[in-house]
Amino acid sequence: MKKIIILLTIPLLFAMGSCKKYLDVNKNTDSPDYVEAHLYLAGIQQAFQGLYWDVRATGPLTQMMGASGDYSVYGNHFYIPGSDAAGETWRVVYWLQGMNLENLINQSMEAENWTLAGIGYAIKAFSWDALTKLNVDAPMKQAYVPGLLSHDYDYQSDIYPQIREWAYKAIELLEKPDATVYGTKISANDYIYAGDKAKWIKFAYAVIVRNLTSLTNKKDFNSKYAQELITAAGKSFQTSDDDATVKITAGSQSAPYTEFNNFWGTARSTAANTFGYSFFQHEYAVQVFTGTVPEYDQATGNKIPVAGNLYYPYKVAAKQIIADTLLDLPGHFDPRVAVKLSTTSNPTYLNLTIPDSVKKYRYYGAQFTSTAGPIGTSPTFYGRNVNPTFSGTTHDGIGKWLYRDNAPYILTTCAEIKFCLAEAYFKLGQTEQSLTAFKEAIKADMDFTGKYIFPGTTGSATGGDKITKAVFEGLAAQYLAGPFVATVSDFSLSHIMMQKWVALYPWGASEAWVDMRKYHYDIQYTGEYPGKANGWTDATVVQKWDTDPTKVYKGLYLRPAQVQHRTISYDIRNQGAPSYRLRPRYNSEYMWNLPSLKLLKPIAGDADNYQTSIPWFAYPGELPQ
Repeated sequence: MKKIIILLTIPLLFAMGSCKKYLDVNKNTDSPDYVEAHLYLAGIQQAFQGLYWDVRATGPLTQMMGASGDYSVYGNHFYIPGSDAAGETWRVVYWLQGMNLENLINQSMEAENWTLAGIGYAIKAFSWDALTKLNVDAPMKQAYVPGLLSHDYDYQSDIYPQIREWAYKAIELLEKPDATVYGTKISANDYIYAGDKAKWIKFAYAVIVRNLTSLTNKKDFNSKYAQELITAAGKSFQTSDDDATVKITAGSQSAPYTEFNNFWGTARSTAANTFGYSFFQHEYAVQVFTGTVPEYDQATGNKIPVAGNLYYPYKVAAKQIIADTLLDLPGHFDPRVAVKLSTTSNPTYLNLTIPDSVKKYRYYGAQFTSTAGPIGTSPTFYGRNVNPTFSGTTHDGIGKWLYRDNAPYILTTCAEIKFCLAEAYFKLGQTEQSLTAFKEAIKADMDFTGKYIFPGTTGSATGGDKITKAVFEGLAAQYLAGPFVATVSDFSLSHIMMQKWVALYPWGASEAWVDMRKYHYDIQYTGEYPGKANGWTDATVVQKWDTDPTKVYKGLYLRPAQVQHRTISYDIRNQGAPSYRLRPRYNSEYMWNLPSLKLLKPIAGDADNYQTSIPWFAYPGELPQ
């Protein structure tokens, strides 16, 4: 990575007298030599917006989203050559946070400002965990060594324990007595927890949990990692009040800069590279949320037609994990569908207080690259089949739920941590403890989901959620007491992972992609991991049928799978393989650090199929030689 120096030009208004005393403030006349540590904090946290930028790639990779335009290639598990697309997390870690975060930590440690240093270490651990899960191998030891024009890469197996070490260091510092009188220096600049040390400690433990949960499919998980995960989860988030979110300024059209608004809000929908109508809910998401995962004829791979049902003209699988179509029975309808997904039903927001009215909404999903899905057209995330607008008699207002100008950015939640705990217990064979954590996780996600509901105005087609908080809470209580949670039968790993997928939708697509990769997309293979002629060919990826009890994600089939509407081969340069990593940022690594990239194994970083190189976390053992 090339060291980038940004020069700030600051106009000075000189009064009478010599200008020398003004210019001697810093040794460097182009930019300040020293900034108080707490002043770095706000900018470091606001940089987390970049994680949402990369959801434009991981959303299609996890079939949470379809995408048109440049990002449509990610549904095809490829990448955009010569582009910085999907390189934003890399940019966040190395540049936007980068030396700003290093300075915050180092200056705070020198001044014995333990609380501020602890927050810095917690953020560093979180950001590097996000980076290595997306890009896998990366320069770590040499990342900030002065004077280097190229940087050696470290393998993920070395990065992972360092992340946990930083997280434990954060906990140590945050628990240490701190004599510093901060006043509002931290609270006014901390847009996550406003300086609440107890919550920052829980956050650091959450980083440890998230780091370890990606290792659950390793052969030594039970003996080496499971107990550490369980212990950390017990000290991490316990309710949705602990969720880590980044508050933003917002302001919609009155904001001085559109970037003050949430990346997924309507105020930014017309700008380049933003949400708009270029991204839309995938067919798979609709199937999962509505309980309409189809049954496939295993002889032909086709869905089985059902006459007389125009809304869903295919036979649904007998086993549904999240919900089913028996809407007249309490607990069979998951109300999160009315919040997380979008529908063109009820455009003028009538009868929002009537549960049966909400249950009747119809949802349509897209295929990989077009809003036109197999049974209908996917709407925008605001609920219409046109580009979003914020003015006129019919418009989208400031959006809905997390797709709203003033919604915070979500980093991690109590629900996610509880699902990680449920998976760890399940791997250990402790089914009762796993089931308890599973139920707590769904309850936490219901609380999280309901927190950000902002209903539209009755009779006015001007945006908002198409459900009230009261109706959502009532339906949520029924669901939590129903057959998919309280009385779930045949409790399995599928229940944990698919409910986690729903809880992560769509803000946590990157973490959901971790889970899909560690279970190798439910590809049918022999041995320890799949490969060419052992899971895929140049034309087709062979996946487990939903009837296979070992299949984790029921209904999930990749784009070139053996079933209907999944018949398009990957780019020839993939050699038939799905994607297992994002490429590092082009303008950094491929322009300035290519010799180091070329040394990576087992697939070199400059190879046409580098993105198919399986990460260390997804190998049951160590990397192959």
